[in-house]
Amino acid sequence: MNLLLLIGLPVLTALAVLLSRNKQQVKWISLLGSLAQLGLAIALLFAFRQERAANNTAQMLFEQHYKLFAALNINFHIGVDGISVAMVLLTSFVVMAGVLVSWNIEKMTKEFYFLLILLALGAYGFFISLDLFILFFFLEISVIPKYLLIGIWGSGRKEYSANKLALMLMGGSALILVGILGLYFTAGHSFDLLSLSKTNIPGNIQHIIFPFLFIGFGVFTALFPFHTWVPDGHSSAPTAGSMFLAGISMKLGGYGCLRVATYLLPEGAKEYANIIIILSAIAILYGAFATMMQKDLKYINAYSSVSHVGFSLLGIGMLTQTAITGALLQMVSHGLMTALFFAVIGMIYDRTHTRMVAEMGGLMKVMPFISTVFFIVGLCSLGLPGLSGFVAEITVFMGSWQVDDTFHRIATIIAAMSIVVTAVYILRAIGQTVMGPVKNENFLQLKDATWNEKWAAIILVAGIVAIGVAPGWLNNLLRPAAQVIMDRISGK
Repeated sequence: MNLLLLIGLPVLTALAVLLSRNKQQVKWISLLGSLAQLGLAIALLFAFRQERAANNTAQMLFEQHYKLFAALNINFHIGVDGISVAMVLLTSFVVMAGVLVSWNIEKMTKEFYFLLILLALGAYGFFISLDLFILFFFLEISVIPKYLLIGIWGSGRKEYSANKLALMLMGGSALILVGILGLYFTAGHSFDLLSLSKTNIPGNIQHIIFPFLFIGFGVFTALFPFHTWVPDGHSSAPTAGSMFLAGISMKLGGYGCLRVATYLLPEGAKEYANIIIILSAIAILYGAFATMMQKDLKYINAYSSVSHVGFSLLGIGMLTQTAITGALLQMVSHGLMTALFFAVIGMIYDRTHTRMVAEMGGLMKVMPFISTVFFIVGLCSLGLPGLSGFVAEITVFMGSWQVDDTFHRIATIIAAMSIVVTAVYILRAIGQTVMGPVKNENFLQLKDATWNEKWAAIILVAGIVAIGVAPGWLNNLLRPAAQVIMDRISGK
C-alpha cells in the first residue's frame, strides 16, 4: 500500500477543483475525490489487517522514507499503525459527508471546496507522518483554511470567532514548536518519531518539554481552560466547517497528545498525569453543565464536545492500556457523532432559519428523516448501548477504574456523573426541537432531507452503528498500538 496516495489524491482533487469551469464541476469533482479517498482509506484498513494476519509485527507498516534537508536531519518519513489507520478512516468519512452537506453552497464555491480539501490533506498528512517536523507542517496546513472558512462563509460574529480561533491555535502551535525543538536538541538532533522513541531522554528534561507539547496539542483538542475557541468557532462556522473542526481538527490535538507528548516523554506523562486527570474531569463536568444552559443548537453541540473530548484526555491521563484504548475509541466515536450532529443542525437551520430550541417544535411531522437522524445522534451522545458513544465511554471508565486508589476512583466517578447531565440536555433538546405540535405554521411547508443530505447522514450513521454493534474490529485495530505506548510508559 503506497501511503503517498493519501497525500497525492487530495492534492490532485484540489488542483482539479481550481481548474474546473463551473460550480457543478467543482461539486462533482470534490464528491468523486472524497469518494476515492474513502475507498483508499477502506483499502488501507484491509491491507493493514492482511499484513497483521500474515504476522507482520513491525510497529509501523507501509513505511516510506525520503531525505528532505539532510543538514537538519529532516526527512519525509511516513507509516501507519492501527491508530493512524483508524484516524485516516475517520477523516475520509467526515470529508465525504462534509462535501455532500455543502452541496448547496453558492458563494465562492470553488474556493470553499478547495479549502475543505486542503483541510483533508493536512489531516491525512498529519496522521501518517513519522517525522515531527513534517507532522508539524501538516498540522499548520489546517489552520488557515479554518480561519478562512469561518471568516468568509460563517455567520454571526464570524470575524471575531475566526480571529479567536486562529490566535489560540497559533498559540498552541508555538508551544508545540518549542517542544519539538526541545526534543530535537536534547535527543541527538533528530525529528524522527521512531528514533526518538528509542532515545533515553533524561527525566528532568522530559518534565520541562512535556507541558509544551501536551498543552500545545491540548489547545487543538479543547483542553480546559484553553477550550474557549470551540463554542465561538463552531457556532460561527459553516456546517461543513463545524464538521471538520469537531470531527477531524480536534482529533489532531488528541492524537498529538498521545502519539507525541505521552509516547515520546513517558516520564513527563507520569509526572503530570494527575493534573491532566483533574483538568479532564473538570472539562467533562463543566462542559456538560454549560451545555444545559445553552439555547442555540450549535452551542449545545459545541459545549458538549468540550465534555466528550474530555473523556479522551481522561483516558490518556489514566495511563492504562484499556483507558488509552478507550480514549482512541472516543476520538473516533466523537468524530463521527459530532460531525453528524453539526450536519443535522445545519439541515434544520437551512430550513427553519433558526437554531434556537425554543422557536422549534414538531419537526418530526414535517422532516421525519432529519428528525430521526437527530434522535440517533442524540442517543449516541448520551451513551445509548448499541451506538459508538457507549462503547467508547464505557471503555474509558473501565480503564480508569483499573487504577486502584482514591484519587483515580473519584475522578472516574465525577466523569461518570456527566452521563446523567448529558441525558438531561440531549433529551430536552430533542423533545423541544422535533416532538410536540408544530409551533410555527411556516414550518408545515418545510421539505425533508435531499439526496445529498441523506447520503451524508447515512455514511456517518453507518460508522456510529458499526462501532456500537460490533466494536471488536476497531478495538482489535487500536489495542496493539495502545500496548506499544503502554510498553513505552512502563519502560519495557
